[in-house]
Order: sequence, then structure tokens, then C-alpha cells
Amino acid sequence: MKTMKLSIKKAFTWVFFASILFLIIFNLYNHKLWVHTYSAHNDDGSGYSSNIPKHRPADHKNILTYQGAIHDKPSSLSSLLVGSIKKKGQHVQNKISNIRNVINATRHYRNNSMTSEFLALWPGNIWDVGDRIQAQLKYIPPNYIPDKYPRKQPEEINGGNFRLRDETGQKKEPAHVMRKLKTILIYNGFSVFQQKHGQDTFLDYKCPINTCYLTDDRTKRSSADAILFYHGVSAMNIPRPLNQIWVLYMLECPYHTPGLAGVKNLFNWTATYRHDSTIVAPYEKFQYFNESVKQKEQVKNYAATKTKKVAWFVSNCGAQNDRRTYAEELAKYIQVDIYGACGSFKCPRNIAKKCFEMLNKDYKFYLAFENSNCRDYITEKLFVNGLQHDIVPIVMGAHPDDYRKIAPLNSYIHVEDFKSPKELAAYLHKLDQNNNLYNAYFKWKGMGEFINTFFWCRFCTMLHAADLYKPTWYDDLENWWRGDGICIGRDRWDHRSKVSNDGTPK
Repeated sequence: MKTMKLSIKKAFTWVFFASILFLIIFNLYNHKLWVHTYSAHNDDGSGYSSNIPKHRPADHKNILTYQGAIHDKPSSLSSLLVGSIKKKGQHVQNKISNIRNVINATRHYRNNSMTSEFLALWPGNIWDVGDRIQAQLKYIPPNYIPDKYPRKQPEEINGGNFRLRDETGQKKEPAHVMRKLKTILIYNGFSVFQQKHGQDTFLDYKCPINTCYLTDDRTKRSSADAILFYHGVSAMNIPRPLNQIWVLYMLECPYHTPGLAGVKNLFNWTATYRHDSTIVAPYEKFQYFNESVKQKEQVKNYAATKTKKVAWFVSNCGAQNDRRTYAEELAKYIQVDIYGACGSFKCPRNIAKKCFEMLNKDYKFYLAFENSNCRDYITEKLFVNGLQHDIVPIVMGAHPDDYRKIAPLNSYIHVEDFKSPKELAAYLHKLDQNNNLYNAYFKWKGMGEFINTFFWCRFCTMLHAADLYKPTWYDDLENWWRGDGICIGRDRWDHRSKVSNDGTPK
């Protein structure tokens, strides 16, 4: 019997085709993994319609090829936060102003751009994967080359490129040290944001990604990497390059912002207080020192010296949620002193410090009522007027779940935990008569800080990360901003829908 001889040519051919087959199978597997991972990322669990931005067609520039995912949870920033300082015998909750703590103490991700850390930068099921503000603060895009350079305006700004200099001010060579300077055009001017022109904002904050440049010069609108619009969307006929990112910034609730019905397939990103915005811009952010230790017994008796019950500072008497009617009904069953245009008590804003000193000394409760009942809409009324003083805030506005996600544990009272103002008043009387129960609302004090979220640092990071990400846009921004269930007028949240455990309306 003849033995089949395998020539070198045939062997090479078989190996070649086997390799091709292996590569096809491998890529099909990775494609399935990518689809599964990305779909899960965009399955929003926010509890309301998020209308997640759509992706541009696959032939668009800078489409990223997925190479695998690492499913580990982003590490916490808890260890970065230092204890509150004491001033005049009281804890003063200070924002952390130095981002260097973040840079030095956090892991930065440079390996694969499509890790879970990269995906955590973008809107999606964020309450399950962690805090996107933290993720954006600590992320270093793999295409970013860190380098030291002097604090001077770039020598070469044409086309967004500039040449770095060394410590002596001499140009660095070779030419590969040229880096992209991302230009952000603030279309409505600096008066709203109160930031410095140029690169100083990013250098002053010591942003980990600082090669960005702020300008309000509209002649740069065709060359800017991003244009930031504040509330108004009237100037929409300006020329726009294909890869330019348009960002809509809004801090007021939907009732007090312009209509967006005509704004479709135009904006790529949003920057609002909403947790599903591209760049979340909360009024305040509280961060625990240690997520596993959220309360401790307090030595101080916060009820001491307090002889009055409820106070409210208010000037807008015709709010969308009819908060004034609720307060007046509450006043039938417990003392409610209303200061300002809507009440009979006066404490002018020009002596606000003395007004809050009065709260600390005399009152046990404060009505931190927002002017609208909208998802995620929680302002300084809770954080500044309430939590940063020695008083228990009573809140009305956002969904109870929204307060639970951002406020310290057991630090406030939500009106929707009670069927009526009368029932709430009965509970307040109970707290008033029991110092232990009242002081339990202050066990969170000293367990964390109100921190700076470094909006501009995160904006710069996202611009660099966007080079690696499929460009997105909102096909119906009006629906995202004012869709069903976002705001509920004068209604109660528990009247509108029952919410499942994952926050999704049933």
C-alpha cells in the first residue's frame, strides 16, 4: 500500500486555510460578546424613559473595533476623601478642591479602550455598575500621552495642535510630541459658567486630562471639537463639521427650559442634573469616606436650644407642584414659619448667613421643597439649605428613589412617606418629643464630604475618550427631556405608577 506523501506546498495550504477558519470563528465569537455587552450597557434601569442616544452608521470615522471586555466594577473614590474639618465646634462639610488626590490614588485604565471602565463613562445602567462621575474622573484614555508642559497659551493653535515645551521653555523634539488640544466653544459666553478663557481651567483644577481649551469666540465654531449650548437652542443653523460634538447644558427642570421639539438628530451629548446625562452635572454630590460605614453615634445633641418646629425660606409662590398648598395644610397641624414673599416672616437674602444661623439654633425641621416634581431634580434646597446645616430637611420634588440614591442615609424626610400633611405632622411631633429619634437623622454627619465633581475635567476626558467611541446623538431630545414620567405636575409619584425593584415603572 502506498503511503500518501504530504508536500510542503500542500502542508502550507492546509495550515493557511485552517488559520483563516480559526480567525473567522474567533471574530464571530467576539462579535457576539460585543453585542451582548454593549446591549446590556444600554439597557437603562433609571426608572423612566431615557431615550438613549443612537449610534452613527458603521462607516462613520473613528468607529471602534471591540476586542473584548473586562467585567470588573470600577474602584471607589471613598479612600480619597479626608475627614471634615472643625470650625467653631461644628463640623464644616467642605468640598474637595484638589483633584490631585484622585490622580494619585486611583487606578487609571490604559489597556483596552472597551473595558467595563470605558463603558462606565457613558449613559446606561449606571446604578448597577457604579458611579459614572467617579468613572469619568479617573479614566485615562489609552490614546492620551501624558506630558508636562508650562502653563502658557499654546504656541501653535491652528488646527487644534500645539508643540510642548520642556521645563526650560525650549521646544521638545522630535515632532511626535505634538498633541491634540481639544477646543470647547462655549456658545453662550463665559458669563454663565464663570470660567477662564483658554487652558487655565484645566490646569488650575489639575485635571488628569488637561489638553482642552475653552473659548467663546464664535469664529472658531467650524474648528472646535465641541460646542456647549446653555439652555437655548435658537442658533441651530450654524455650519457644523462631521465630527464636531454638540452638547446641551441645562440645570433648570423641564418646566423652566425652552422647548426641544424641533431639535432632533442634532445633539450628541447632554450635560444636566439627570443621572442619565452624558456628563452628569449635579447641584452637589455627597461621598462617603467608607461605603461600608455610613453612620455613627453623635456626641452632640442637635435638639438642644431648638424651640421651634418647621421653617421655610421661599420666594416663588406659584410653583408647578403646588408646594405652598401642602405647606399651608401642614401648618394646620404643626408650627410652620414661612419666610419670604409667601409668608409673614422676613429674613432678607442679603443676611443669608444670619438666617441659616437662626435655623441651626431655633428650628428642628426645614422644608426643602423643590419648585417642580421631576426625576433627579434635587437642588441646593436639600444640599445647602438642609444637609449643610444642623436641621432635618423635609423634601418634596424628585422621586423618593432619586433622593435615596444621592443623599446620606437617613438624613431627610420625604413627604411621600406619608399619606397626608396631617400624617407627616404627627410624625414630626413624635420626633420633636424624642431627642434620640431626632438625633438619629444626624448619624451621617462626619461620615463623608460634599465633593467637587470637576465638571470641566470630566468634559475634557470625555472629549478624548470620544475619539475611541461610536459617535452618538439624540434622535428625539424633547422626549428624552420631557417624556412621560419625567415630571408629574402636582401629582404624587406613588399615584402615577408603581415602580419595580430595578426602578422601572410597571
